[in-house]
Amino acid sequence: MKRSKHRGHKEDRNGDEPAILETEDLDRQGVFLGGGPDPDTVSLASVTAVTTNVSNKRSKPDIKMEPSAGRPVDYQISVTVIEARQLIGLNMDPMVCVEIGDDKKYTSMKESTNCPYYNEYFVFDFHVPPDVMFDKILKLSVIHSKNLLRSGTLVGTFKLDVGTIYFQPEHQFYHKWALLSDPDDISAGCKGYVKCDVAVVAKGDTIKTPHKANESDEDDIEGNLLIPEGVPAERQWARYYLKIYRAEGLPRMNTSIMANVKKAFIGENKDLVDPYVQVLFAGQKGKTSVQKSCYEPIWNEQIVFTEMFPPLCKRMKIQIRDSDKVNDVAIGTHFLDLRKISNDGDKGFLPTLGPAWVNMYGSTRTYTLMDEYQELNEGLGEGVSFRARLLISLGVEILDPSSPDISNNTDVQLEGIPNISETATGKVEEFFLFGSFLEATMIDRKIGDKPINFEVTIGYYGNEIDGAARPKTKKKKGGGGDGDEEETDLMHNSSDEEMDDDGDMTSVATTPPMKPVITDRNYFHLPYFERKPCIYIKSWWQDQRRRLYNANIIDNIADKLEDGLNDVQEIIKTEKTYPERRLRGVLEELSQGCSQFLSLANQDQNLSGRTKLDRERVKLCMSEVESVGQQAKAMRSQVKKSTVRDKIKLAHNFLTKLRFLAEEPQHSVPDVFLWMISNGKRIAYARVPSKDILYSTTQEETGKDCGKVKTIFLRIPGKKGFGPAGWTVQSKIEIYLWLGLTRQRKDYLNGLPNGFEENKLSKGPGMPCCPPISLTYMMKQIFQLRVHMYQARSLFAADSTGLSDPFARVFFSTQSQVTEVLAETLCPTWDQLLVFENVELFGEACELRDDPPIIVIEIYDQDTVGKAEFMGRTFAKPVVKMADEHYGPPRFPPQLEYYQIYRGNCTAGEMLAAFELLQIGPNGKADLPPIDGPTDMDRGPILPVPLGIRPVLSKYRIEVLFWGLRDLKRVNLAQVDRPRVDIECAGKGVQSALIPNYKKNPNFSALVKWFEVDLPENELLHPPLNIRVVDCRAFGRYTLVGSNAVPSLRKFIYRATDKQANNFSTTEEIIVVNMEPEPGFKKMDTMVKLDSGSDAVVKVEDDEKDGKGKKKKRKKGDEIEEEELDKSMLDWWSKYFASIETLTEALKAQEATLSDSEDKDDMDITDGKGRKDKKKQTFDPFEKKKPKLDELKVYPKELESEFDSFEDWLHSFNLFRGKGGDDDDQNVTDEDRIVGKFKGSLCMYKVTDDMQRDMSFDSNMGMFQNIPHNDPINILVRIYVIRATDLHPADINGKADPYIAIKLGKTEIKDKENYISKQLNPLFGKSFDVEATFPMDSTLTVSIYDWDLVGTDDLIGETKLDLENRFYSKHRATCGITCNYAIHGYNVWRDPMKPTQILARLCKEGKLDGPHYGPGGRVKVENRVFMAPTEIEDDNGLKKQTEEHLALTVLKHWEEIPKVGCKLVPEHVETRPLLHPDKPGIEQGRIEMWVDMFPKDMTAPGPALDISPRKPKKFELRVIVWNTDEVVLEDDDIFTGEKSSDIFVRGWLKGQQEDKQDTDVHYHSITGEGNFNWRFVYPFDYLMAEEKIVISKKESMFAWDETEYKIPARLNLQVWDADHFSADDFLGAIELDLNRFPRGAKTAKQCTLEMVTNEGEMPTVSIFKQKRIKGWWPFVARNEDDEFELTGKVEAELHLLTGEEAERSPVGEGRNEPEPLEKPNRPDIALLWFLIPFKAAKHLICDQYRWLTIKIVSALLLLAILALFLYNMPGYMVKKMLGA
Repeated sequence: MKRSKHRGHKEDRNGDEPAILETEDLDRQGVFLGGGPDPDTVSLASVTAVTTNVSNKRSKPDIKMEPSAGRPVDYQISVTVIEARQLIGLNMDPMVCVEIGDDKKYTSMKESTNCPYYNEYFVFDFHVPPDVMFDKILKLSVIHSKNLLRSGTLVGTFKLDVGTIYFQPEHQFYHKWALLSDPDDISAGCKGYVKCDVAVVAKGDTIKTPHKANESDEDDIEGNLLIPEGVPAERQWARYYLKIYRAEGLPRMNTSIMANVKKAFIGENKDLVDPYVQVLFAGQKGKTSVQKSCYEPIWNEQIVFTEMFPPLCKRMKIQIRDSDKVNDVAIGTHFLDLRKISNDGDKGFLPTLGPAWVNMYGSTRTYTLMDEYQELNEGLGEGVSFRARLLISLGVEILDPSSPDISNNTDVQLEGIPNISETATGKVEEFFLFGSFLEATMIDRKIGDKPINFEVTIGYYGNEIDGAARPKTKKKKGGGGDGDEEETDLMHNSSDEEMDDDGDMTSVATTPPMKPVITDRNYFHLPYFERKPCIYIKSWWQDQRRRLYNANIIDNIADKLEDGLNDVQEIIKTEKTYPERRLRGVLEELSQGCSQFLSLANQDQNLSGRTKLDRERVKLCMSEVESVGQQAKAMRSQVKKSTVRDKIKLAHNFLTKLRFLAEEPQHSVPDVFLWMISNGKRIAYARVPSKDILYSTTQEETGKDCGKVKTIFLRIPGKKGFGPAGWTVQSKIEIYLWLGLTRQRKDYLNGLPNGFEENKLSKGPGMPCCPPISLTYMMKQIFQLRVHMYQARSLFAADSTGLSDPFARVFFSTQSQVTEVLAETLCPTWDQLLVFENVELFGEACELRDDPPIIVIEIYDQDTVGKAEFMGRTFAKPVVKMADEHYGPPRFPPQLEYYQIYRGNCTAGEMLAAFELLQIGPNGKADLPPIDGPTDMDRGPILPVPLGIRPVLSKYRIEVLFWGLRDLKRVNLAQVDRPRVDIECAGKGVQSALIPNYKKNPNFSALVKWFEVDLPENELLHPPLNIRVVDCRAFGRYTLVGSNAVPSLRKFIYRATDKQANNFSTTEEIIVVNMEPEPGFKKMDTMVKLDSGSDAVVKVEDDEKDGKGKKKKRKKGDEIEEEELDKSMLDWWSKYFASIETLTEALKAQEATLSDSEDKDDMDITDGKGRKDKKKQTFDPFEKKKPKLDELKVYPKELESEFDSFEDWLHSFNLFRGKGGDDDDQNVTDEDRIVGKFKGSLCMYKVTDDMQRDMSFDSNMGMFQNIPHNDPINILVRIYVIRATDLHPADINGKADPYIAIKLGKTEIKDKENYISKQLNPLFGKSFDVEATFPMDSTLTVSIYDWDLVGTDDLIGETKLDLENRFYSKHRATCGITCNYAIHGYNVWRDPMKPTQILARLCKEGKLDGPHYGPGGRVKVENRVFMAPTEIEDDNGLKKQTEEHLALTVLKHWEEIPKVGCKLVPEHVETRPLLHPDKPGIEQGRIEMWVDMFPKDMTAPGPALDISPRKPKKFELRVIVWNTDEVVLEDDDIFTGEKSSDIFVRGWLKGQQEDKQDTDVHYHSITGEGNFNWRFVYPFDYLMAEEKIVISKKESMFAWDETEYKIPARLNLQVWDADHFSADDFLGAIELDLNRFPRGAKTAKQCTLEMVTNEGEMPTVSIFKQKRIKGWWPFVARNEDDEFELTGKVEAELHLLTGEEAERSPVGEGRNEPEPLEKPNRPDIALLWFLIPFKAAKHLICDQYRWLTIKIVSALLLLAILALFLYNMPGYMVKKMLGA
């Protein structure tokens, strides 16, 4: 069964390519077995069973029955908007809008800031098909000052499609900066950045959230942009020109009724379609004009999109639509994937396409008023017939925004373009398609027994409705009609027919109708027997075969590689020898194939119609294929047995690359569709890509199915094909297809099985003949088929009991047979031989030997009433023996093999069987080998599988440990009261003791039982083991509660003593493990001898580095003040935050080494040295420690995943009941079917005579020695819940009010009064003590609920822990082991047993020698010696001798102890996903917690650790603004035009805008200097550890309670210009992060813009360390070009006091008491309003117009003198004259 044909989710988008293997998806679904974790979970089904022995006459069948493309899936998109920076604009009130499709969500608004901090979380839920989801656009936009009345102004947006996020590693972008650009102005540049996390989860994905670290790492925006890898940070604007020329082949809308109605009204018969083309790209939509009434519209228009390049939206959706007054319908859709038409490499090219035709597929061409397949035309799901083809081309031009002639407009534009020449897309050639139906079987009985015929179409040729449409520019073509039984009647359309030059009849597209014949109760077949109908179609297409040829060559290489890799995996899986040899062969073949491609691909360079993309693609393919070939060659020499798995992974990468290259974006010949038509109604279809059947004279270029017999299964079209309806085969046809140019036609029949005669239609005498319309086979061979059905396992549960009654139905040719029905099992062992007599096969004997037809096996569930239910299907090929061959090795008797069973697209178990096809020679059946079954079984008419084929059995003993049952649900509304467990394997079994009262004690009284059973020697063939739980009711009735089939017993096989021998051999050696050596002390002296299993040395080195590392780190900033931590300050949270930092560093290092190793692998440097270096790097992050704190271990996942679910000896088996889910991913719905758990274990071993029984062996317990008793035990369970992260919002406002609920047995605690208001990342810091009794209360449920004022509280999510397995585990998960022993302080030892007691107990239980404490701080256990310090300080600082450190050292290295060693659980915090029962498989958030358990019969533990959240500490920040300088001058004086400013300074702490404080105004500063001496006082609450300010405030007037926010501590200072009558003008601002801000300059001169623009290089200080600091800081604002400019300087003094200090020395705000500041020395402005005119005049006269004034004054004086002279002269003269 070909397993790799599993298509991934990314079902081909436009469905124009065949199924393509998507390795990423397969890895996710775990189908690739390559580096699978556990060989037992791997399915053993043969991958190669169908694909072996294929000669060249038949092609491989395709197994997949159900299209996965259009099926809706659950998606959850979570977006966290953290903050925004560098937003362009002055003093804005920004909010962020997150938009996906039509859903919009907004953050809150932050006032007057350019760098708002939000930390808000949004979740969008969708239930749509993957294609639709991945094409949705996620848009982040920042809007400025939006309120109820106004919509706000858009600052900038960022767009990307959801698919891009989904195909990121881990499906997410974490803490990345989205660059905002102005969508309407391409010259604008960057508008700011938004920092966010975006994740897309489909059902069943898990997302690894990187641990939330302290946000102390410098925010390197440029280095963390939100773009996929490989996209440059600086994206440019580009124009995308999509030219749309014309379309043809649109489906006829004028069916008879509609046409007649229209004709009656209009009076003429017009084309009834008004097409236009609509294009969607990156959230923008463009349309062409509508061409009225036209089947072959010509647009000649181009649609221009303006969008960033490279675009983050990968697909362009092009749709032909029919314009209609009521609603427009899509005629066909095509997706252009920009990744396939561009290449971002060094020699890459911009997206380019065409001019080329693209084919569109969709619903059937028959027109109906209500089209049930309309969705297919929208591009959802695989099209079921050709709809139209469209001639387009695409070009991209990168814009240079600086050039003047470019318009800044970004709207979609429509422009006309000149016509294109006929030959631009290639020369039109006549193609010839020939097909012959060799067999049509398995036709679904539901279809009815009306005559059935098959129709084949290619494009719009061959469809009877389109018969009349003749291609323009081409010859007209005949319409092949539906003929009748008589073949001559096929010509009833002959009026339309013409003879071609070569005299051929143009087309026969359908087979003659024929009545089906019954095969069995489910299926018919068509009685073709020796007469096989044929079809042939002529069609005319542009000759672009080269494209398909290149794709075929690459596909061919890829197919060989895939088969080879499957082979290698098969070898590894079945544990055959030398997989590395086969892999070398595969790589050799790959490199040869690649070099062959290079020689073939470059032919026919000068074809007409070659586009730029063709040339670029050939270049690209050549270079890529060449590099794959070279890498394969290089890799071949490095394949060793040890590296096979890694190399398979790399080879899979080659495969993905080749498959990607093979997809041809520019189509040529459309695909071929086969339809089965019953009584004129279309029932089922199949689609054959034309490239697969395209002929070429060169073997490598030929399609893989060309001229071969292919088995095709027809499917139901559209939505009906989803789910169980689509899984039944509608029909199985064996068809031979050939497509090529008419002139290459001479060998089109060569591939058919030989031995036939052609039946042709003669066209009268003298006329040449046309192709045959049927073939008559003269040769036939008779065979007997033997089907050896041995067993099946892991089948689908089809009944409500959770079991099935399976039987298998085997089809071969036109016969079918059934195995017997086995009741109530999922693992039937049929052990049955089915013999098919007298199977007639047509063709030559030798061909049949190499290529027999396939056998189809279907598995059904027998129901007492109604029809049997389909459970799965698989295919097989028989091994063939001809009459003249000998029946003997190596081929006979055939081996049993596993075949994978598929149900739809999902695997549904596997079947173990063998098949042989034996030719019946001239002597009849006498020559056949005898059937010799085992004699001891008498099963009446049922034949068992014969001896040579059945597996060889030996006796095994299976011991079962019965521990107990847990969580049993009700059965038929009745409680389970007296359950019992039945274990069965291969017909033998054992029953547990009855539990007399399940409520009182659900454990079994008898622990171990065993039974003996005959099992195959070959472990791979072992049958599954069935576990069933039944409830014993009154009157001897039994009810099945649930069951479980353990598919593989391999992990329970007991492999005897080699391990111990290995361990005992080391007894003489003493290994010294020395921790923390003193500085002068050389390690090597203490090393005596090192056993290979010990990493002691490595650990020592680490610790030594710790010692050195302490001092290095301190030179950060320039402060040496980071003195050793004050121990009294430390609490549990210090430890927690230090540990989280360690974890994030470790994860980063891991990523670094991963990328490192990938680079290394690419360069093929895989020698030992490289590896070792890497190991050392991994430890790096742990070396540069902060001041040494004792840490705990933070697990980013559940503890179970780290310790193998604590199933070291006690396993949990889930019990299932009820029908299996019919979902794509069945494993998810299985969760609803769980009805309880059986706890126990298994152990199996071969029964031999010399079983050792000499140890201190308790024979009752068998192999299960040293197991604790299972009597009830009382436990104190202490649950610590630290915090929850990323909770799913539960309230309308996009927040939740979470609180904790705990349930254990009957105890329920709801911590409702301590809910945390409006938080999605609540910090709980609580511990709960619950008393429990195992085994009754073994499952702990921790849930987070959302508190609601009215109504019931909603569950957000819950997590369940199995405490019992933890309690009994050898890993000792009761109380984690701390890394150091302390009796007081933050790291106090909290286990009631001291390390020495624990160690003594472990040694006793493991029967170890020790512990022996020696002098000099040594302790010896078994053969290991450990060293550690022996002193301890008590509360008073006195030193005492103790052995606890020694014991603890041993416990921390317990895994190195021979025989019994295993890792002990350290002190830890685990991160568990929260799940909601209604949304299975999708995380609703995570919870960080840990659980301690203390048995009640031991000493009582101390009080619980105090982990209550740190109360924020009260601080007071006093900011004195002394002076400002060089403030920009805003105001012009009315009288004098002089520049001045009325300066004041405003300040606030981020998040506390409401208590912003202003200085007084320094009026009329002409120089930009201002004197203030003004004090701001800001009290605030601060969390030192998280470096956040804590604010509690009500969100709105209507809020019920206060919400707590945590905000980075940042001080904002702004400088403003005060205006009396208008709004004040904003001049500049600076934001200081109080933890790290640039040190102020000593003088105003030294204060520069640099202090803001490159903060990174400046020395920084923290006010929390410095306490008091004074200096000059710059004010900045952005100018028109978005550059920072200096707008002033401020001299300020920052003084930080704790709350108590502030109370002791209070100060006044402003210049008030107490401690008033003196008044600033400002120019006197008391009579300002009065003096202003005088001042103005003085200024005018004295300063500006001094000389002018002097001139004017002197002139005036002169004039005055003159005037006086003139005035006085007459009188004076008179006086003189009169002589007065």
